[in-house]
Amino acid sequence: MIRLLDFCFSLFGLLAASPFLVFLYILGLFDTGSPLFLQERVGRNKKPFTLVKFRTMSVDTVSVASHLASSASITKLGGFLRKTKLDELPQLWNVLRGEMSLVGPRPGLFNQEELLTERDALQVFDVRPGITGLAQVSDIDMSTPKLLAQTDAKMIASFSLINYFTYIVQTVTGKGSGDRVRR
Repeated sequence: MIRLLDFCFSLFGLLAASPFLVFLYILGLFDTGSPLFLQERVGRNKKPFTLVKFRTMSVDTVSVASHLASSASITKLGGFLRKTKLDELPQLWNVLRGEMSLVGPRPGLFNQEELLTERDALQVFDVRPGITGLAQVSDIDMSTPKLLAQTDAKMIASFSLINYFTYIVQTVTGKGSGDRVRR
C-alpha cells in the first residue's frame, strides 16, 4: 500500500511541479553551473543508490554529511532552497524509482560508520530510506547518530498510514529544521 502511495504521489508531484523544477534548475545553472547534486547513499538492505537533490553548496565542497560541511559552502540560492526544503524535490525521482519512500529514515553516506553501525543494530536498513520521517520533524539529524538510529527504529516500529501522512504534512508545513551545517 505504501509503495503504491509513494509511486502515485511522486509521479503526481514530479508532473505537477515540473515547470517549477525546470525554473529552479535554470536558477541553479546561474548559481553554481551544476544545479543537481548526485551522491551515493545507503539504501534498503545497505544497497547503494544515487540520491538526487538540488545543489545547495559550491561545486568544490567535500562530499561529507551536512553537519560536517562548512556553512560558508552554502550558496545564496542554496540557503533559500535549504530553508524552504525545495532542495529535496528531485528526490521524488528516487521515490518513483523505488529507491526511497516519502517517509523513512534519511539515507546516510557509506562513510558515516557510527550511524551505519547504530542503524544496523536496530534493523533500520530493512526499510526504504525516506525524504522525511520522525527524526526530521523532531529536529534530529545525522550529527547525533545514536539518537537518530533510535528515532528511526521507533518510527519503523510504530509505522502506520496515519503516521505516513502526519510526517508528510508536518514536513510540508515547515516542521523540522533540516540538516545542520558547521558554522
